[in-house]
Amino acid sequence: MKSTGFRTRTAMAAGLAGLFVFVGSAQPPAGGQGRGGGGRGAMFAPLFAAFDADKDGTVSRAEMKSAFDAWFTNWDTAKTGALAQEQIQPGLNGLFPAPPAQPGGMSRFNPAGNTTPLVATQSEVDAMMAALPAAPGAKPAKARKVLVFGHTGAGGFVHASIPLAAKTVEALGNQGNLWTTTVSYDPKDITAANLKQYDAIFLDSTTACFLDDEDPAVTAARRAAFLDFVRSGKGIAGIHAATDSYHSDCVAAFVAAKRVVPSPLASTLATQFLAQGDKDGDRSVSRAEFASLADAWFDKLDTEKSGKISRADFEARFPGVAMAGPAGGGRAGGGGRGGEAAPVLQWPEFNNLIGGFFKFHWSDPQLITVKIDDPKSPLTTMFKGQEFEIHDETYTFAQDSFSRTNVHVLTSIDYGKMSDADKAKESNPRSDGDYALSYIRREGKGRVFYEGHGHSARVYAMTPMLEHIRAGIQYALGDLKADDSPSKK
Repeated sequence: MKSTGFRTRTAMAAGLAGLFVFVGSAQPPAGGQGRGGGGRGAMFAPLFAAFDADKDGTVSRAEMKSAFDAWFTNWDTAKTGALAQEQIQPGLNGLFPAPPAQPGGMSRFNPAGNTTPLVATQSEVDAMMAALPAAPGAKPAKARKVLVFGHTGAGGFVHASIPLAAKTVEALGNQGNLWTTTVSYDPKDITAANLKQYDAIFLDSTTACFLDDEDPAVTAARRAAFLDFVRSGKGIAGIHAATDSYHSDCVAAFVAAKRVVPSPLASTLATQFLAQGDKDGDRSVSRAEFASLADAWFDKLDTEKSGKISRADFEARFPGVAMAGPAGGGRAGGGGRGGEAAPVLQWPEFNNLIGGFFKFHWSDPQLITVKIDDPKSPLTTMFKGQEFEIHDETYTFAQDSFSRTNVHVLTSIDYGKMSDADKAKESNPRSDGDYALSYIRREGKGRVFYEGHGHSARVYAMTPMLEHIRAGIQYALGDLKADDSPSKK
C-alpha cells in the first residue's frame, strides 16, 4: 500500500538534545534519523567536569565564570582580546573528541566535506520504493541524464538523507524511463567537459562551499562550469540544504578544516558561543561578552536560584539553555536584519540562482502546514489544491536573500497557522511573514527548482512529495512546462 504520509505523526525523540546524539550514542534512533536523542549523561560529563573545579558534584556561578575566563585566556593565543568561532571550536574540541565513524546514514558535521558515498538504510529505501507514484510522469522529449551531486563543502553539515534522496532520484527516473541517474560526491566531476553529458544537476543537500577548492583557479573553473551549465539551457534541482550553501567564509572553512577535526558537539557549541555571546555583531566575543554569557547560562540553569547546579540538573537543562539563543536550535546562519551577523557571500550568483540562503530551521519533527501558492502549476497538481501537514526540519531564509520578485513560489508555510510558541523559536523573523518552501525560476536559458523539505527520511515515503520532486526535476530538464515568472512583479 502506497503511503501519502500527509498527517503521520511519527514518534521521535524530541528536544534539542537530539543535536548532540553523536557524543552520547553510536546507534541511530527509531526512524533512521541521525539526530534523535539518547545518552545525554555521557555527552555532558566533560563539560560539567570542566566547570566543577572543587569536584563537589555541583557547579557554582563563580566556578562557571572561572572556567569561561580560563578558556578565553587559553584560546586567545594571538592576544587580540576577542575570540572568533575558529578559535572557540578547537578549544571545545579538546573537551569533546570526535567520535568514531558512525553507521551509514548518520548526519554529522564534516570539517573537510564528504567525498565518500553515503549509504541509506534498507528500511528507508524500502519505504521510499513503496511510496513511488503510480501516476506516470511527463514524457521526456529525449533521453535524459541527471547528475545527483551530494558533496558538502568544508565544515558543512552532512545530512543523513543524502543517500536516500539520491536513491529517490534514481528510482523516480527509472519509472517510465524518464531519465538515467549518476551519483557523485566528488567536486572534480563539475567540469565543463564532464557536464556536457548531463541535462540536469540535482543538488542533494549540498551544504557550505560545495564546489570550492584550496586552489582559487580550480574553484573559479568549477563555478563557471556550473553557471554555464544552467545558463546555457539546462537545469538545476535542489533539495533541503542546497540553500545552506555559500553564505559563509569559504577560505576560513578550509583553514579550520586543516587545523582541527571537530566533534559534532564542539561544532554545535562553538556556533552557540558566538551566536549568543556576540552582542555587538562583530562576529567575535570579547572577554566581557564571554563572562556575560557565563552569567546568562548560569541564570538559566539555576532555576531554583540556589547558587548551585547539580550534575543531574545540568545534564537535563543544558541542551535547552545552550541552544536557546539567536540560533534558536538551528545552525548559525547569517543575513537579514535585526542585529544578525552579516553573511559572507563569496558567490552571490549562486545565492541568487538557488533563490535564497539559510538563516534558521525549526527542528525535526516540527509540524508545518504547507499551503499551495500556485494550485494551477503542473508541479503542484498532486496536492489537489489542498493544504497538508508535514513533520520535518524546515528552513527559513534570510530576509534579504529571498524574494518573490526572484522566484515563482509553488508552496509555502501557512505562517498564520503556526503557534506563537513555534514562531518565537526564530529570532528576527521575516518582517513579511513570507516563508516559501518550493519554487521555480529561470536562470539564463535554464531552469531551477528547489524544495525546502527533505531532511527526514519520512519525506521520501510520502507519495505526493515524490510526485512533486519528480515534477520539479522534469521541469528542470525541460520536459514539464510551467509558469516560472516571478510571483511578484
